[in-house]
Amino acid sequence: MIEIKNLTKTFDNFTAVDNLNLTIETGEFFGLLGPNGAGKTTTIGMLSTLLLPSCGEILIDGEPLTRNRQDIKRKVSVITQEYSMRQDMDMDEIMEYQGRLYFLPVKQIRSRTRELLDFAGLTDHRRKTVRKLSGGMKRKLMVCRALLTEPEILLLDEPTAGMDALSRRQMWNLLRQLNEQGLTILLTTHYIEEAQSLCRRVALMNNGKLENADTPAALINALGPYAVDEMHPDGIQSHYFHQRTEAISYLSALEGQSTLRDTTLEDVFVEYAGKRLS
Repeated sequence: MIEIKNLTKTFDNFTAVDNLNLTIETGEFFGLLGPNGAGKTTTIGMLSTLLLPSCGEILIDGEPLTRNRQDIKRKVSVITQEYSMRQDMDMDEIMEYQGRLYFLPVKQIRSRTRELLDFAGLTDHRRKTVRKLSGGMKRKLMVCRALLTEPEILLLDEPTAGMDALSRRQMWNLLRQLNEQGLTILLTTHYIEEAQSLCRRVALMNNGKLENADTPAALINALGPYAVDEMHPDGIQSHYFHQRTEAISYLSALEGQSTLRDTTLEDVFVEYAGKRLS
């Protein structure tokens, strides 16, 4: 379990994360959803101990997460937005280098590497250097590298950024399988479909603050699952309804151009944060 209590991070006079309180259950697939600059990456930075909180604390299974608690840090692996791998190394070399950093026995590194590359569908490409891999393959390799030490928690910061649609779907399937095996996953994203497809619960984050947290379905139902978009010369005004009959009745009374559609998670975010994610 991850417990985040009053977590705050300031840089000079700027507050990147503002009094964040959140609990993520063991085995949960949890999403932090918000636009660029919302504070998602800074939160991941503190959860990975790359950044120190200005105040507040993080508990992993009831124990405080600090830089000098190697036993707690070993439970957590992080995958950053950037491709942080040597371009001239092949997959086996990347994995062995990572294993040696954690003082793993060579036999264990090689056995685990074979297992992970096969799981990710990368075995046929293991002799390619990083510079020759597609973006999707690089992301998958970063997942394999992060799993080498058998962590209990995986932190993913915008893991599908820049991927094409097929590679993104392949990554989603990989992450689902990992979560089904019991891995706790915390994902940051600004892709609505990604959050709705993968996450059991999501937290809406904006300007460093947590706006709301619940299942995607619960957040949508609380707002109203049916939306009517009313077209105006200066933009679109959306209205939300809990009953489809109410939405249709409202739509029928409008004289201008309008449409009926299902409410999305982005609608929920707009209502809380006043801005779109795209």
